[in-house]
Amino acid sequence: MTKKLEWLLHIFSLFLNEGKKQYSLRVYPLILKGFKGIFHTSNILFVDTITDKIPAELIDFVLVTIFSLIIGLSQRKLYKEKEHNATFGTDRTFTFVGILSFILYQAGHNLVLYMGGGLIFGSLLIINYFHKIKKIGTFGTTSIIIGLITYSLPVLIDTQPLWLFLLVVVIILILTELKSTLFKFSNRFNEDEFLTLGKFIIIAGVILPILPDEPIVDFVEVTPHKIWLAVVVISSISYFSYLVRKFLFNNSGVLVTGVLGGLYSSTAATFVLARKSKSEEEPRKIYAAAMILASAMMYVRILILLYIFNKELFSSLLWPFVILIVVSLGIGVVMIFLNKEELKDNKVAIEQENNPLEFKVAILFTLLYVFFTFATHYTLEYFGTSGLKVLSFIVGVTDIDPFLLNLFQGTYDVALRVLAIATLQAIISNNILKMVYGLWLTHKRLRKSLLISFGILIVANIIVALVFYAF
Repeated sequence: MTKKLEWLLHIFSLFLNEGKKQYSLRVYPLILKGFKGIFHTSNILFVDTITDKIPAELIDFVLVTIFSLIIGLSQRKLYKEKEHNATFGTDRTFTFVGILSFILYQAGHNLVLYMGGGLIFGSLLIINYFHKIKKIGTFGTTSIIIGLITYSLPVLIDTQPLWLFLLVVVIILILTELKSTLFKFSNRFNEDEFLTLGKFIIIAGVILPILPDEPIVDFVEVTPHKIWLAVVVISSISYFSYLVRKFLFNNSGVLVTGVLGGLYSSTAATFVLARKSKSEEEPRKIYAAAMILASAMMYVRILILLYIFNKELFSSLLWPFVILIVVSLGIGVVMIFLNKEELKDNKVAIEQENNPLEFKVAILFTLLYVFFTFATHYTLEYFGTSGLKVLSFIVGVTDIDPFLLNLFQGTYDVALRVLAIATLQAIISNNILKMVYGLWLTHKRLRKSLLISFGILIVANIIVALVFYAF
């Protein structure tokens, strides 16, 4: 009996996946091959005959009825906790709405009955709405809109793919359940958040498509589109980190600040954490662990950029970066374990980093990108690959992202190994800079831990670079 039930469930799944009006004997053998021995051939042919004769309208009716009922149940759950019933109906009402709309849609082939029923139903909703305003004083229209969507389900299931019908129902159920969550979430938006979102849309969706993809000068393969694409990718990663920190982990602790801050900018995160530790009377060594975690996220960010802009270089540098990520995370975990008693008071108010989508930041990044493009070109022209290695080490004392993206996107006539070595050297130099920042800005009680942890990371980075260069 169980095997028969499983077989029937597969038939029902076939109905959903293949479409309500395309049930053919040609697709059944694909399902029945996995069930040989369960039924005799005569039984299979009998089931095929029965299922082939099921009217498509019956399946539509069942689906509309079931999902109208489910929508109604979600409305009952939403309003049963309220003192006043602000909706025009719940489970049975929504079910009857779905059934009525299906009858009118199927009976009136020219849609006159369906449209007439819609006008009457809409009029009843308007009357109910004004009555609700007069009696209760609420102005919400959510239940009315959901009622109109329920009335539209027969048209949707008959004219559109089944996945779209199910998607509409699922979105209704999710948004109904998330009412209070969305309300709390919206209260966390300040007046600048939608302006920030607008800036991101302008940067990624308006400016990028209209920029020409032609070289600015003949001797350097750099185009406005390529430059701004780098800006968009960096801004996207920074904006993602900013949103996660602000809305999911706001004031959640030192370690989270290090992780998310490192995804945005490990140098900036190190700067902020070091200053914060110095302001405490009894600074905790967990700050040093957070700075190391910020550097671990730097490796993750650069690996993402490699995958986006230069998959060949990504394949070449994958194992060195995996090793360095594991080493940096290992150092951070060991420091956390050695100072686990400090985790009890991990939450601390660290100032939120500035919004990463300021246009002045984008302009500065663009200027740095162009500068490093020309600097790399002339360095290679006059000093060769040795000059590039020196330049990569010098660049580490600045923001390395524009330089690295220039390497990843560039079409320089150098071996892939040279680009990989330059990338690793820029990271080594940047880690040294962060260590200096930390030692200079942090509390003296943390300097030993910071020196040891960053020292291990820098040595590991140097060893990986040497091994990569040797092999």
